[in-house]
Amino acid sequence: MQFKRILLKLSGESLMGEQGYGIDSQRLSDYAQQIKEAAQMGVQIAIVIGGGNIFRGLSGASKGFDRVKGDQMGMLATVINSLALSSALTTIGVRNRVLTAIRMEPIGEYYSSDKAIQCLEAGEVVILSGGTGNPFFTTDTGSSLRGIEVKADVMLKGTRVNGIYTADPEKDPTAEKFDTITFDEIYNRNLKVMDLTATTMCKENNLPIYVFNMDVYGNLKKVLTGEQIGTLVTR
Repeated sequence: MQFKRILLKLSGESLMGEQGYGIDSQRLSDYAQQIKEAAQMGVQIAIVIGGGNIFRGLSGASKGFDRVKGDQMGMLATVINSLALSSALTTIGVRNRVLTAIRMEPIGEYYSSDKAIQCLEAGEVVILSGGTGNPFFTTDTGSSLRGIEVKADVMLKGTRVNGIYTADPEKDPTAEKFDTITFDEIYNRNLKVMDLTATTMCKENNLPIYVFNMDVYGNLKKVLTGEQIGTLVTR
């Protein structure tokens, strides 16, 4: 096994499944089962979920929403997704806890890195919601920050594609996949892996990122057992 403690970043859009909006119950169940398998392997798991299936602050701003209010709505969307995942995990017997970046007891407990680490060490899956608690930061940046704070070995970024390519593989059939790539190469090639703030934080704090397709059932376990199915980003 490669990693003892992971920060798993899940895409809000992926939670939609085949729907155009909201939460697909089958996709949610698949995610929960994969997380259960990882927990049974003894991996400590912290999770950050995006909110794009419900509301995205940036797209709200483009439609006339105040950017700060739009981002706050996006933060609440991540809390809704986090509660859905928590419920799905509880249903299949996985102990978990939702921590929120903004005070909203009793929906979740207020986040601190000490509390998150204590829960991880006690064998709980910890779902970290509300982004960073601040506007103008994406959930990718929230993932980077939380991954560094809880001393994760790696950020596993679950997406709809199976790694990082020279171009968008959904648009360019000639795009080639990287097995490994450096943070500097991502900058130099202007690849859209995560936003620059998130990428820079990971680079400066030596938190590797592993990009893989979380929507294929069983892929999380493959990553954790060392199968080369995605792209590793390191210094």
